[in-house]
Parts: sequence; structure tokens; C-alpha cells
Amino acid sequence: MFRRKIDRIFEDWLNEPGHKPLVVKGVRQCGKTSSVLAFAKAHFKNVVYLDFREHPEYRNFFEPNISVASVIMRISALLPDAEIEPHQTCFVFDEIQDCPRARGALKYFHLDGRFEVMCTSTLLGVCGYKTHDEQQEESQASVPVGFENIVEMFPMDFEEWLWANGIKPMHFEYLEECLRNEAPVDTAIHNRLRELLNQYVVVGGMPEVVSVFLATGLPGKALALQRRIVDEYKADMVKYASPTDKARIRECFESIPAQLAREYKKFTYTSVRAGSRGRDYAGSIQWIEDAGIVRRCYNVSTTELPLDGNKIPSEFKIYMADVGLLVSMQEDGTQASILAGNLLGYKGAIFENLVADVFGKMGKKLFYYHKDSGVELDFVIRYKGKCTPVECKAENGNAKSLKTVVNNFEKYHVIQALKLGDYNVGRSGAILTLPMYMAFLLKGT
Repeated sequence: MFRRKIDRIFEDWLNEPGHKPLVVKGVRQCGKTSSVLAFAKAHFKNVVYLDFREHPEYRNFFEPNISVASVIMRISALLPDAEIEPHQTCFVFDEIQDCPRARGALKYFHLDGRFEVMCTSTLLGVCGYKTHDEQQEESQASVPVGFENIVEMFPMDFEEWLWANGIKPMHFEYLEECLRNEAPVDTAIHNRLRELLNQYVVVGGMPEVVSVFLATGLPGKALALQRRIVDEYKADMVKYASPTDKARIRECFESIPAQLAREYKKFTYTSVRAGSRGRDYAGSIQWIEDAGIVRRCYNVSTTELPLDGNKIPSEFKIYMADVGLLVSMQEDGTQASILAGNLLGYKGAIFENLVADVFGKMGKKLFYYHKDSGVELDFVIRYKGKCTPVECKAENGNAKSLKTVVNNFEKYHVIQALKLGDYNVGRSGAILTLPMYMAFLLKGT
């Protein structure tokens, strides 16, 4: 088991008086089940685990009614080894989206108060895209509004990857000090973190992939697992999307690597299929986003706060939520090229997606700035209370647009900017340059 940030959320949930059943939603294979089961087994005498995806027959435990006493009676009859004691038992409902009536029962478990309930859901965000029969079943089950605590879990982020690789608290404190004082990082630490960053780009944050890579050191074994996960995503598109949307959702998903290959990476529907229009594919993009597979990065009309208020809804880029999966969607040999630094032009797209991965897993909304005048900023974030442009350079670069923006305050109203790339900490006027591995330290607002 890896150390995960979700563990702190679980602790806070359990310690909160009168807490509600917990629902952990997140993309497939991000570690939800492992983390929930490990926590439940560490904190409760008894754990009753029901996986509705592997055992659809468990849905019968919630028929014909969902009262707690009836559900427990059925479980005890059909799973005689299950130990169920009041105030000492936690129920774990895995893939709860596959049993809407179990989700409806959360209200009654909360009101009953004798048992804890922790749930996982892979596609809770796409419930609106289910088939007519599934929607009808869900409406009959009644979503327990106000009786569940929903939290989102992501694949391992870069900080968790560093934990898994033995980076100690004193190293994090040292990096924070370097950022605060704008001082260069020690050469030995700098080179080690650069190495770990390149490995993270290749491996990503899926816990099973991370585990295999750390155990073997073989990118090829990690790649096989990543491609299996991508295939599972595609299978979910077939299983859960409506028949009219299945093909379009998959087309949008498979177009992402090519969309990012263009110089201006704005998502265009004609790149999905010639002659296609937004009204034909807008719902498909929304499905993939709601499933947690991708993140949308919106263009803003001006480099001013609030960024959400200035976004242009029709202009956006699409990034994979996990950079390792983006790399796995490329042809064989891409991983080795990244580790060797031989990707040329497309390396910029991958490292831009890396920063989207880091910011997204930090909970930041993604924005960029582009104007036909040629000024384009990879990202725009709120940092230290100010609108802050961020440029990503896979290698050293001039960041022409960044200089244009900071040198024209009257037009852009920007007084600070960040440049992330393959170099150490430094400053040039209003532009603070940082090694890309420091992006995860740009916390707060």
C-alpha cells in the first residue's frame, strides 16, 4: 500500500460527529477500493465487502425494500461468514453506481446509526448518460440527497509519487524553502528530482502501474498495464454510454493525442471527424470529462481575476487527467524517447499535459490565454492572490508571450509570472523560473 492523501480525508470523515456514509468517486484504477478497504480494516473490527461490478447478484440484497434490517438479514443469509455487529462493522459498497438501490439505502443506514458505510464509484459523474432502463431504476431508488458525503479521488499525484520513491519530509521542507527564498536547489537533489519527474511522465499515477514499475524498473511492464486501463475506459464507454453516443465518445477520446500535437492545442471538433460540429460532440466530451478521464482547460478573455468569470466556454483544450495514460496512447518507443529526451516537438505537448496533471490533481481549475495576435500562455492560475501566467518548457525556451505580457502592464495587468522547465530556480524581473518538478508546490490561492 502506498501513502495516499485520501487517507487524511478518511480520518477527518470518521472523526466528524454525525458523519454520513462516505462515497469515494474517481476514475477507474486510481486506488479507490484498495484505500477504502485498507482504512476500513484498520479502523473496524468487521468489514463487509460487496462488489456490485464483480457480483451483480449482490443487488438482490436490496430487493424488494432497502430498510437496514432487511438488507442485513439478506446479507447474513447469503453470506454466512459475514460478521455484522452494531457499532463495530463497516460496510464497503464497491462500484455502487451499479446498484442504485444500494445508494438509496445510504439514507437509512445513516438514520439507523449503528453501522458505518464507505462506498466507491467509478462513474458516478456520468449517471445522466445511462440507458433508459438504468435511469428508470436509478430514479426509483432515489438518490439520497443530504445523506451521503461525496469526495473525489485522483490517481497518485506527483507528490505521492515522490513519497513512494522515498523522498523524505526534510526534502519537501528544503524545496519549499528554495521556493520561498527563490534559491537554486542543490545539484544532487535537483538531478534526482529531474529523474523522478521524467519517470512520473512515463509511469503516471495509477497505483498498480506505479507498483509494477517500482518493483521491476521496466517501463514496458508499466505500459502493458496502462494500455489495459485505457481499454477498460473504452469498455466503460460501451457499457455505460447511450447507444447513440458510444461511437462519438470513443472518437473524441481517441483524438486527444492528435489534438495536443497541434501548435495551437485548442480542441476542435473537425479534428475528431471532418465536417463535425460542436452540437454533435459536445455531450461526448462532457461524458469523458464527467468520467474523470480528461480535464478541460478554458481560454480566458483577459488576464484578470476571477478566471472562472472570464472563461470562454466554447474555447478549450483537453488534457488527459493522468499524463502516464497519455504517453501510453502513443506508439511503442515513446516512453524510451521521453526518458532519453528525444521527443522533439511533441515533448512540449506531453510536458504541458504533465503540468495539467499536477494542477488538476491539486484541485485547481485549468485556464489558458490565447489571442489571435499571437500571444499564448499555456496556463493562467490564481497564485498569491494574483492572476499569474504559467509557461511550460520541456527544455530552455524564451517564453516570448510571457515576456510580452509582463512588459505591458497597462494592457494585461500582470505583475508576476512563472516559467516551468528543465532548469533550476532563478528570476528575471517579474518572471520566476522554476524546475518543473516544483509545480506541485504552487499551492493555495
